[in-house]
Amino acid sequence: MRTFEQLQELWKASPAPPVGEGTVVALAVRVAKLENELADQVEITVDGGIAGDRWGQDEDRTTDRQISLMNARAAELVCDGEHPLSEPGDNLVVDFDVSEAALPVGTRLRAGTALLEVTPEPHKGCKKFSTRFGPEALRWVNLKDQRPYRFRGVYCKVIEAGSVRVGDTIAVVRAGD
Repeated sequence: MRTFEQLQELWKASPAPPVGEGTVVALAVRVAKLENELADQVEITVDGGIAGDRWGQDEDRTTDRQISLMNARAAELVCDGEHPLSEPGDNLVVDFDVSEAALPVGTRLRAGTALLEVTPEPHKGCKKFSTRFGPEALRWVNLKDQRPYRFRGVYCKVIEAGSVRVGDTIAVVRAGD
């Protein structure tokens, strides 16, 4: 597991993620509480989110947390080559800037053929994240000064159903407020 300082330095040394348009690098279906599976393609519905994802079975589900996206470079840093990119538990791992500046709340994104909208729900690391990647990684994604970068990711709701494949484009189609 990487230290906080290593994560900071590696992020600073990595190229900036693309703004406005990027690529879906990995797809994860959260099949059980601690079990995520990589997929080559997923179907997304307005009512159920990603087909087979546990979000659709959660009793306390809210569309504000229907789909989660994480920047691929941040995911690669915390996974450190020791974990698959599905391990953080985000549905779409994208080579794409997910910061507040690039994706304000209300921004609409086309991912494959699905249309998503960024929600105000904050996406923070939790105990599962700390267990998988260590307390230093949790500290790195949640540090107050870094929250606008959304290293842990961003939540979206589904506006239009569609399918998403690894390699598909993800792009801003309407800027948020």
